[in-house]
Amino acid sequence: MEHVLVWGYGSIGQRHSRILNSLSCSVGVVSTRNIEVPRAYKNIQQALDEHAPSYVIISNATASHIESIETLASLNFKGKVLVEKPLSTHPTIIPQNEFSAFAVAYNLRFHPLLAAMREKLLADRLVSLSIACGQLLSTWRADRDYRSTYSASVENGGGVLRDLSHELDYLSWIAGPWKRLTALGGNYGVLNITADESWSILIELESGAEVVVRLNYLDQPPRREIVATTERSTLKADFISCELMDSFDVHSMQVDRDYTYEQMHRAMLANDMSTICSVEEAVSVNRLIAAIEQAATQGVWVKNDH
Repeated sequence: MEHVLVWGYGSIGQRHSRILNSLSCSVGVVSTRNIEVPRAYKNIQQALDEHAPSYVIISNATASHIESIETLASLNFKGKVLVEKPLSTHPTIIPQNEFSAFAVAYNLRFHPLLAAMREKLLADRLVSLSIACGQLLSTWRADRDYRSTYSASVENGGGVLRDLSHELDYLSWIAGPWKRLTALGGNYGVLNITADESWSILIELESGAEVVVRLNYLDQPPRREIVATTERSTLKADFISCELMDSFDVHSMQVDRDYTYEQMHRAMLANDMSTICSVEEAVSVNRLIAAIEQAATQGVWVKNDH
């Protein structure tokens, strides 16, 4: 039985724990709060000593991710590490470590809709791409006041640009690297929070294709979709209805809400890194976020220098 440690027990940490338990792992949890789980630890040193995990998931606040990686490395942890997305609040140097595997939890890569879209784009020339993702923040976590969550707080690494950075990760994964971009967005005072609420981003890819990305905490009802125009067809992936349209053909899929997380953890447990987001790719996402913020602040086009 694989011993796994979940560091941080908010809503996403609880989901990781539940799924890993369903995969017959022995799950321990590190949390400063008093929580009712069989193997709860107040600090990481105690958890490593007593639970002896071979796989650690860092799911605490985004602002604590790099410090947590540094701590694991300093304690000579040599197992597998998965960090919740985004990797960090800002581009940074990743601490030296001896982890046997090191990845970031952009689990949407494991969604069959996205895999199908990627396969089709690899076989055709992309002309334009439209990505949209939004949901009213107050509906995200029904049991909590949204203004008290990390999503609402810029100090804790929240904000829609980082919360919905799945879209920025899979953009490069399905369509290739970006060449230049410009953007508008930020906090519009709608939700009474300190973090950014809405963004519109215009990107030119290295391939020459044009991309529009729209992210927000405001859409009612929620939407998450990709529309791609290629030389031969129009493709649309709707993650709410779970349908893929290829020109006039529509294919429906049944995907459980835990499916992508389960497949991601199965890949990590099996040391299969072929789909999961690498740390290097996650660093690129952070650079993309920084470029978007720079473009909006300065009112300029920003080139990709990496």
